[in-house]
This record gives sequence, structure tokens and C-alpha cells, in this order.
Amino acid sequence: MNPAMNPAVKELYFDEVEVGARGVSPSRTVTAADIDTFADLTGDHTPVHTDEAYARTTPFGTRVAHGLLGLSLADGLKSRSDLRFVPGMSLGWTWDFTGPIKINDTVQVRFHVASARLSRSRAGWGILVLPAEMRNQHGEVVQRGEHRLMIPCRPGFAPAAAGDAP
Repeated sequence: MNPAMNPAVKELYFDEVEVGARGVSPSRTVTAADIDTFADLTGDHTPVHTDEAYARTTPFGTRVAHGLLGLSLADGLKSRSDLRFVPGMSLGWTWDFTGPIKINDTVQVRFHVASARLSRSRAGWGILVLPAEMRNQHGEVVQRGEHRLMIPCRPGFAPAAAGDAP
């Protein structure tokens, strides 16, 4: 599956991003095939993910997605949201798995720009902190956390010097 990006959504450079801006992703339904493919890709065939008979004996009562599958989906969904950034570098995630993602759950990601600062180590780049939540079709938060992302400034962008501020 390779859903088309909405060309009407502009990718923002760092200096175009406003703190407080919010993004909402499209929804995606997680299938048994998604879980099986992720298990094959990663080699993580833990039975709660891959064996329905076993999973029925667990507190979940059914197969559930790998936590890292959820995080991977969150990143992909975020990149298809209505708030997009010029490609940059992920600096890391702090992420919690707060509930199960079950087969046929439909998930969506909501996030916002909590902070933005120029990089101290890479001129012409800025760092965004993006808290996010992944919710299922019942509105339950199944994963949440924070993404730290470094993206470029517009070519030729020159930040105002401290003495230039009014």
C-alpha cells in the first residue's frame, strides 16, 4: 500500500513553523497481514502477535500489534498529516505503549509543535519537539510520546541577531 500524498499540503521549512501548530493524520486500519509482515520483517514472532490460540489466553484476548509497529505507523501517519515538514532527520522518540492495538483497529495520530529552536550544532537547521498521541476508533489513546525532529531552514534564511529584536 502506497497512499498518495496530498499535494495541496505544503511542506514547511523550520523558519515557517509556528509553535502551537497542530497536525492530524489520516486514519489507518491495522490488519492481521500488517502484523504478520512486521513479525517477518523484524523476526519478532512472539505468540501474542502471531498465534491467535495463544493470544486468546492472554489478558488481551486476541492478537495485538507489536508496540514498535504502532510507533512505525505513527511516524508514517504523521508524515501524511495536514502539517508536514521538509524532510530532515529524526533525532529520537520518547514513546509509550498505553494500550493494545488489535487487528482491525483503526488508528489516527494527532500532534502539535511544542517547541522550536535553531540547532546549535548544524547551521541552517532547526529542532522541533512534537508531542503526539495515537488513538483507536474508540478514541482510546493506545500510544503517545514525543518526536524530536531536525529540519532545514529555507535556503538563505538568516536568523535575526539578538540585538535586532525590538
